Amino acid sequence: MARNIKIKIARAELDMTQKALAEAVGISRQTMNAIEQGEYNPTIKLCRAICKILGKTLDELFGEEN
Repeated sequence: MARNIKIKIARAELDMTQKALAEAVGISRQTMNAIEQGEYNPTIKLCRAICKILGKTLDELFGEEN
């Protein structure tokens, strides 16, 4: 799995920490870190929750690169 730098960038735009985002979607900071590192494949429900908090679409954060 590739790293998901898009989540990190979206968090930074909102001045949000991993811990704050993790708490907002109901997971641990360690799990959020693993998602960003590409070490954990989140469920679609979790992906949608992350997108909602960050104000992004699924394609923007989780879409495949061309």
